Amino acid sequence: MQAAIVVFPGSNREPDAARALERATGKKPHIVWHADSTLPEADLVVLPGGFSYGDYLRTGAMAAHAPIMREVKERAAKGMRVWGICNGFQILCETGMLPGILLRNKSLKFVCKPVTLSVESTDSDFTRLCKKGQDLRVIVAHGDGNYFAEPETLKKIEGEGRVAFRYRDNPNGSINDIAGIFNEQGNVLGMMPHPEDAIEPLHGSTDGKILFDSVVQALG
Repeated sequence: MQAAIVVFPGSNREPDAARALERATGKKPHIVWHADSTLPEADLVVLPGGFSYGDYLRTGAMAAHAPIMREVKERAAKGMRVWGICNGFQILCETGMLPGILLRNKSLKFVCKPVTLSVESTDSDFTRLCKKGQDLRVIVAHGDGNYFAEPETLKKIEGEGRVAFRYRDNPNGSINDIAGIFNEQGNVLGMMPHPEDAIEPLHGSTDGKILFDSVVQALG
């Protein structure tokens, strides 16, 4: 399996994502610059955390119009897996690849702390090794992680089983405790927490590793 990571000005979690992917796949991921117009051959593209374009306008709003995102959208429409983490989730929502939007945290403060996620769906390449209801201890680090969707959109997401994770201890006010969602086809995942920072004992948790192992097993 070959992965690629898209880097924007202001991204800061691409080294963490690269380390997690290399440990899981045995291969270094391609690093792709936001201004590039073509993607290398890849089975998975990761949009990492950070503050793309300094979070000007809205989080992810400028990155959504980066040249590389045109091809990311086209490849995703053909089935390529795309994984947006934190700022990457915000970018996916701004591109329309995922529904809803990420608002300021309910506390209006930046939140950085461990949280517990409940796995809501195991019917995906990203969660296939998990058990439904399984708890994952990971961290969040964001100021705009409050997921919101209009009632009809929310009803559709819930009804189609597209909630990937829920917070056990909601840190940001996200509607229905939503921490991550899939697109309709199930090949695009957006999530606010950082599984790439929960892959070894020094992180305080290795619970994030199961998500990387899941996608590797699926695409191996």
